[in-house]
Amino acid sequence: MTESADPGRRPGRLGVGVVGAGRVGAVLGSALRAAGHAVVGASGISEDSRERIEMLLPGVPNLEVPDVVERAELVLLAVPDDALGPLVAGLAETGAWQPGQLAIHTSGRYGTAVLEPARLGGAIPLAVHPAMTFSGTSLDLARLEGCTFAVTGPAPVLPIGQALVVEIGGEPVIVDEQLRGLYHAGLSHGANHLVVLVAQAAQALEAAGIEAPGRVLAPLLTAALESATRSADARDGMGPGAIAALTGPVSRGDVGTVRRHLAELSALAAASGATDVPDSYTELARGATRRALASHRINDSTAQNLLDALDSATGESRAERNTQ
Repeated sequence: MTESADPGRRPGRLGVGVVGAGRVGAVLGSALRAAGHAVVGASGISEDSRERIEMLLPGVPNLEVPDVVERAELVLLAVPDDALGPLVAGLAETGAWQPGQLAIHTSGRYGTAVLEPARLGGAIPLAVHPAMTFSGTSLDLARLEGCTFAVTGPAPVLPIGQALVVEIGGEPVIVDEQLRGLYHAGLSHGANHLVVLVAQAAQALEAAGIEAPGRVLAPLLTAALESATRSADARDGMGPGAIAALTGPVSRGDVGTVRRHLAELSALAAASGATDVPDSYTELARGATRRALASHRINDSTAQNLLDALDSATGESRAERNTQ
């Protein structure tokens, strides 16, 4: 671990090495640099990664991973989840980890157990995950302001992770090691499946003759999302939470409209092969019905009528597919 060559660097500033100059690593490296830390090296193999280093980390050398780790006081591991464990273990086998070095990964899936080989080599393990999607451009830097970061690590070093998050404008929250998987599943279910939902809704609108479905969906979905997330934070332990923002036929108990929707979406599936659209509608409508019932938005009789309609549509859809 080399000392910084920058005599003007403020006390407490670290030499940062970015392992994996993808969308996340390059942006966070740039943010740490803007906070006064020195990025001493970055690793990037693909053409996109090399371009990100040039654009977001100008002047930072593109090095092999072992060289980045050797130079750094803080090693930022921003690699795919499945690559993280083998990478950490491989570096440990070569004796790359150094006592007192910070080993920080950005995976939402893992806590610090995956960094155990680094810890045994003397490094200080931390898991710091930004709850944000990244474009890998400078636009992401402004979006870090107020972004939540899940911080996991041994209690004595949690303040280090929290301080780094605050320095780049984020808001740290502590997530227990054993709950990282559930935390990440919740984020992925919300963000990734929201994209799928928009794609399905856009396909239906296009089939209905709408030339710019994104423009039509944007104000509606933005309002729904803002209302739902605001309601999710307002719950007091007894209230309905995000489901308080539910509108539409399920919240009104309008069984006839739900049946019509399913018929139209099934016809779309038959014409286009997009069988995921009615399937998703059915499962989400079931979830909406159960949560609307639990929060007393609808009564038992209305909920049962809705579920019966959904079950009937599912059975009819399966029968149609079996005959094709």
